Amino acid sequence: MNIEFHTRPSHARSVTGTREVVRARVPLRLGLAGGGTDLSPYCDDFGGAVLNTTIDRYAYAFIERSQDGCVHFVAPDVELDEAFAVYQINEDLPKQASLKLHAGVLVGISRRFNVPVEPWRITSFVDAPPGSGLGSSSALVVALVEAFVRLLHLPLGPYDVAHLAYEIERVDLGLQGGKQDQYAGTFGGTNFIEFLADDRVIVNPLRISDGIRNEVETSLVIAFTGVSRASADIIAEQRSGLIQVTEETMRNMHRLKQDAHDMKNALLQGNVVQMAEILNRSWEAKKSTARGISNPLIELLYTQAMKDGAIGGKVSGAGGGGFMMFIVPPDRRVQVIRSLNTSGAQASGVHLVAEGAETWLS
Repeated sequence: MNIEFHTRPSHARSVTGTREVVRARVPLRLGLAGGGTDLSPYCDDFGGAVLNTTIDRYAYAFIERSQDGCVHFVAPDVELDEAFAVYQINEDLPKQASLKLHAGVLVGISRRFNVPVEPWRITSFVDAPPGSGLGSSSALVVALVEAFVRLLHLPLGPYDVAHLAYEIERVDLGLQGGKQDQYAGTFGGTNFIEFLADDRVIVNPLRISDGIRNEVETSLVIAFTGVSRASADIIAEQRSGLIQVTEETMRNMHRLKQDAHDMKNALLQGNVVQMAEILNRSWEAKKSTARGISNPLIELLYTQAMKDGAIGGKVSGAGGGGFMMFIVPPDRRVQVIRSLNTSGAQASGVHLVAEGAETWLS
């Protein structure tokens, strides 16, 4: 499926001439299987496949007219608030701004759609810390893009939004990472996503019965390790292994892609035990693709969870910290959560959500 990307709509216009606020929220995601196969050059050469599902944690973005004639970037969750005169807004703004995602989206939208910058106040916050492994940075970029789409009435569909968010984050800003997070957040739900050459992406929503969804949700435990990791170095090493085509790295990448197919089948059949087996298998394969994916704390939490009844687990995202996810028999869920919290993590259950990016006016 080719992605059609629209440019320079003639009717782009702002709705913030009034006191209305444009709001957007985008769900974060859990990567169930296949993570890493959405990285180039692997997906370009072999095709990548990822299975992920969105959860009840969100990235939020708000846009309103500023009252002092300046452009404001505000992120109260990381205690940042900065202002720039409208005449200061240019291609170099992301290099000057502390909130580079805000600046990158503003500049990227303005340049691609020939939209003049106005004195806006752009505010965001996320229900997870940076480096969570839940795709929070990409979800935030999607939320910012969606807010501008609503603000300016840009004629972009979900594939357009996800691809634009990917271009701004990975190309414009040069931030390391794959492609799955932007599509997961934009579309929402549980999706089997294929990544092909020439930036072709196919999102396949999975139709899961209520009973299976409830059983899977009741069997999931997530745990924040307390360490926010910078994924760039890990991803850079994975890319290096793919470019150098080391035999071990390629074998493990093929394993991860097959795990996405196997996990999809197990999920559709409601075979939670098999899902746990695939999770463990994927975790072992993923640890072999780059140093730093695991560490003593992660191994400690994994061992403790398995000792107390979990049957599968891995780190969500690139690794090195952030959130871990476990599959647990429902009758052992409380014990595993209690044990992980005692071991220094912040563990809880999680709810799956079907809705993707949403916008509204306030």
